[in-house]
Amino acid sequence: MDRRNFLKALALTGATLTIKQSGAVTLMTQHFNAASAPAANAYDLVAVMGGEPVAMFRKGIAEMGGMAKFVKKGYKVVVKPNIGWDKKPELAGDTNPDLVAEIIRQCIKAGAKEVIVFDHTCDDWRKCYANSGIEAAAKAAGAKVLPAHEESYYRTVSLPKGKNLKSAKIHEAILDSDVWINVPVLKNHGGAKMSISMKNHMGIVWDRGFFHSHDLQQCIADICTLEKAAVLNVVDAYRLIKTNGPRGKSEADVVLSKGLFISQDIVAVDTAATSFFNQVRDMPLESVGHIAKAQAHNLGTMDIDKLNVKKIKM
Repeated sequence: MDRRNFLKALALTGATLTIKQSGAVTLMTQHFNAASAPAANAYDLVAVMGGEPVAMFRKGIAEMGGMAKFVKKGYKVVVKPNIGWDKKPELAGDTNPDLVAEIIRQCIKAGAKEVIVFDHTCDDWRKCYANSGIEAAAKAAGAKVLPAHEESYYRTVSLPKGKNLKSAKIHEAILDSDVWINVPVLKNHGGAKMSISMKNHMGIVWDRGFFHSHDLQQCIADICTLEKAAVLNVVDAYRLIKTNGPRGKSEADVVLSKGLFISQDIVAVDTAATSFFNQVRDMPLESVGHIAKAQAHNLGTMDIDKLNVKKIKM
């Protein structure tokens, strides 16, 4: 299904979006219908609506075939959330800590030898790690939390498929892992228009200044040509920032949207998440240029109709 039809499907969901604007609260109620089921565990994209982060992930990953399909015994795994901002979880600047913890637990249950969490933050990394709740949640779930604030943590890799970005310094935790899981939070972004799975790659890179000076949209698509692609993209849409992203200013910028999207196709999952965001604030897909540019790199499809999609209402 294309973006328009996917949006119509989501408009039938039954999920409740709580929108806070100037102190007022508006409820947008939809009704979510399940797609016709393909063969068991053959889904390319799973969308879960209306639950709490842990419960939604459990439902979603089960429909994807279970974590053991992606994480094998003895694997060294990186779980890469967005921890870019010194914000409490209620302000949605960072990935939900409960979701991060559940992904870690499931990796360990699947047999992971080690799970590492990090992000190259925008605000002071110590404050981001602590005040987002992610550091404590990740450690309690059994992960190691690593810093990413020094250039010595990064190694240069070639990006032969990149158009503008031909190489980048990538955090060694990604390069040394067996697999990594990309866990962005869905939000508006002033420059990139949307910050989702592709934009979350900027947190594994040392020099983000190059992106901003050499066509941000193209560089976001280029970094996603990294040979070691994320084995899963898990989009946290439990709360989203609809305005003043990516940092947000106050709770007035935040929507309690109670959604989650999971896919190995980074183009499809960001297309679906953008369509979902459109229910809160108009965001034409064509304005999010890095999605089409990533499709041009053959990193996935924006045509969701080509995929087996499972929609779950909790």
